[in-house]
Amino acid sequence: MTAIVETDVAIIGAGPAGLFAVFECGMLKMKAVVIDALDAIGGQCSALYPEKPIFDIPAHPSIEAGDLVAALEKQAAPFLPLYLLGRRVETLVPHDGGFTLTTSAGDRVTAKAVIIAAGAGAFGPNRPPLEGLPGYEAGGGVRYLVARREDFRGKRVVIAGGGDSAVDWALSLKQVAAKVTVVHRRPKFRAAPETAAQLEAAAAKGEVEMAIPYQLHGLEGDGTTLTGVQLATLKGEVKTVPADHLLAFFGLSMELGPIAEWGLGLSHSHVAVNPATCETNIPGVHAIGDIATYPGKLKLILQGFSEAAMAAHAIHPRVFPGQALHFEYSTSKGVSGG
Repeated sequence: MTAIVETDVAIIGAGPAGLFAVFECGMLKMKAVVIDALDAIGGQCSALYPEKPIFDIPAHPSIEAGDLVAALEKQAAPFLPLYLLGRRVETLVPHDGGFTLTTSAGDRVTAKAVIIAAGAGAFGPNRPPLEGLPGYEAGGGVRYLVARREDFRGKRVVIAGGGDSAVDWALSLKQVAAKVTVVHRRPKFRAAPETAAQLEAAAAKGEVEMAIPYQLHGLEGDGTTLTGVQLATLKGEVKTVPADHLLAFFGLSMELGPIAEWGLGLSHSHVAVNPATCETNIPGVHAIGDIATYPGKLKLILQGFSEAAMAAHAIHPRVFPGQALHFEYSTSKGVSGG
């Protein structure tokens, strides 16, 4: 259904940073419309790893990504945001002191300011160059995300990769899988030091098997059902690990899409912003979360939360010109829908 909407702030992206931006705008009495290309809120947290534990959210020693999204949605709910999902923002045009946005579904959104919280744009997995890969993807033997941990109960799982996703899922799946083998080209992982140390300890106890230094070489099975994964050393020595599933965590292929055509200051497929306000080179357009870049930027969800607050406060004078902002802490102000 096509929507024609007038709002205070248009938020592009319904991931954690975008959802928290709804709350921050709401606390300042600003209405928000949230637009996302995915059919559900949550961004990568929902689409790629809803059951993945996240360890760096304040006050939560561990929280699953899906639970974090649900909590953020509940936090934003009092401010009655309008979610336009399953459509991509195609154009962003300055208009009468504000902006007009059009979407792939034909929506027309007029806003006084814009917050781009689009992660790193459209994304998809980097696939390993293995013969017969599409057939095993279709059969479910090769996957790039874990939507349900129970799918791997009692299964033999090979995890390939050296980043946080590979390490986190190895630690999580060892609790339910029959066997977990981690494949990496070198002993050092690009993961958080604490979780990397936990993986090393699990390997020492025999809870996880480490195949180092190896890389993926081939797939074995009937073309649909996976039975084994071939691994090779850099010298060409090959061995086969029996497996029901291969989880390949080689990162995401990012594409900015139409955002790249909006005249924003881009730096290596990211949007450069003023770190004090998260404003881009276009006044009134702000960028937060993974898509934003500035000196000292950390790609952490909690940094995206902080940027959402800074952007909302910087936008307030555009929405309410001449009105002084007497901001109070939420502990004294409370939360009420706008």
